[in-house]
Amino acid sequence: MSIISKETVQYVAHLSRIELKEKELEVLSVQLEAILDFIDQLKEIDIANIPPTSHILPVNNVLREDSPKPSLPTEKVLANSPEKEGNSFVVPKVIE
Repeated sequence: MSIISKETVQYVAHLSRIELKEKELEVLSVQLEAILDFIDQLKEIDIANIPPTSHILPVNNVLREDSPKPSLPTEKVLANSPEKEGNSFVVPKVIE
């Protein structure tokens, strides 16, 4: 049985920059404890003879034919750009 204290929840909330009220701390600590208890129950199940699966149902992708089409002209693409240089968009520098 895992014990998740309100202090642990408060610490994680602080790291996540989430402000929680006292009542929310109590509720979350109980819920997280229930989740960890359930995970502990799952760990006790013998899965040695169960083959791995990624889906319980067969999954098939529906794909369309990939056919080339004409692209937009450069003038039309850059028409609404706030700033452009030649055939390119101008964006603010991100790396300092």
